[in-house]
This record gives sequence, structure tokens and C-alpha cells, in this order.
Amino acid sequence: MTQPGVSQHISKLEQACGFTLIRRDKKSFELTEQGRLVYNYAQKLAINEHELIERLAFDDPYSGNCFIACSGAMALTLYPKLLDLQIENPSLVMKLKAAPNHQILNEIQEGKIDIGVVTEAPNNSIFDIEMLGHEELCLVLPSSVDSDVDMGKMLTDIGLIAHPDLEHYLSIYFEQCPEQSLKKLVTSEIPVVGYINQISQILQPVAKGLGFTVLPRSAVESFQPAQLLKVFKPNKPVIETLHIVKKKNRELPERYKVLTKLIHTIIEK
Repeated sequence: MTQPGVSQHISKLEQACGFTLIRRDKKSFELTEQGRLVYNYAQKLAINEHELIERLAFDDPYSGNCFIACSGAMALTLYPKLLDLQIENPSLVMKLKAAPNHQILNEIQEGKIDIGVVTEAPNNSIFDIEMLGHEELCLVLPSSVDSDVDMGKMLTDIGLIAHPDLEHYLSIYFEQCPEQSLKKLVTSEIPVVGYINQISQILQPVAKGLGFTVLPRSAVESFQPAQLLKVFKPNKPVIETLHIVKKKNRELPERYKVLTKLIHTIIEK
């Protein structure tokens, strides 16, 4: 719509409500308290409409929108297979969001996402939780570094390539890894030498020798050229548990049974 058209609609809405909904200041604006109430009401209408459409197609396992979220690393693994399912069933629309654990759980509660794949089991009084499987976490280094030295000192020297899920992965890795020099590390004291929120790009600065990071093995194995990276091999692999979660007691459409079954198949391979 054009700007004048938008202004006209807002004016009509204000007339119908009997209150000013927007405070205008030159080229910017702020919602009034009444405006916020109307906005929140409109959001609830949108959610109700979404749930109604779901119920209308509830028993068709191969039709409708699938709202799912997972980490960026997991998205690299899941998304191609989800697209294959959509190609086989064009009425089944995959809507995948890459996000950290806390955001996934918040958006499930808010009704923005229907199911999520997370790496920490949340409160089971709020969510229905199903154990999905396990995935190895990898400490990824530039191929040029010597991993036979004091690992703690070496990591502090080369610095950290950060990404949205790093804090979670790093805490698990240092907690589980049997390497004593890593257990002594204080993560907040490791210098951050780079940050990237695009999962497909996280290993680029590592491959160029700029720092190290921690990622699931599935994300590491998707990187090319692999010879530019070195994965530290602890005496015991560091493993995280994957869970599928949804809002407590929420009955989802039949298509989510198809989707969940596919996700299990992908992870268990």
C-alpha cells in the first residue's frame, strides 16, 4: 500500500475505536497505550485464524503449513530432507526457522512455532518433550595449529570465533571433555576474535586460521574444503542430547506426525 493509503486506514481505525492509536512526530511514530491494546488484539486474531485453518485441515497428513525451529547447525541437516518431503507433497509447506534454544522455547509458548528441536530438555510442566537422539560436538581448529600442546593455552592464544549457539556448545564441551587443560579454562577470559550468525559461514574464519569454535559434527562435515580444518579428538566424545518439544497438551495436526517421523529417521541415521 502507499503511505497515504496506510494513513487513511489508520484514521478510519481510530474513528471506529474512538481513540488516538498513534502519536505522530514528523517521519516517526509511537503507539499510544490504546494503540498497543488494539495491536495485541490484532495479534490474537491472527493466531486464532492460524489455529482455525489448522483445525480445518487437521486430518490431512500431507497438507498445510509446518512451523518448526532448530539450531542453525541442525537446519543444515534437516532442511534438505524437509524440502524433499514438500516436493513429494506440494500441499505440505515447510517453514523452518534457525534460532537458539531459548528463542525456540519462547516462540513455542507464544504459538509462533509448533515444534522445535532443542538440545536442553525444558520444563516438562510447560512443554511436551520427546527424546530425539544424540549428536557429537566438535572443537574445530585451523589445520595449521599443533593440537599436541597445552590445549587451554593454545585456545586462549588463537581466540574464539563466536556464533549464536556458541555459549551453549562451549559450556557442554568444556564440562564433558576429559582434557584437563580445558576444564581449567574460564570461557569469559578467552578472547573473541570474530562473530558470525550465518551457520554456513562460521567455519570460514577458522579455516583461514583466525580462531577456533565449537559446532555439531553435522555442521563440520558439511564444510568444504575439509582439509583446512582440524577437529580435536578427546579420549571420550562430547555428546549432546536432542529433544523434540511442543507446547504442553497441545494437539497438533496429523501432518506433524509425518514430520516428526521424518526427523527421527534423519537423526537416527
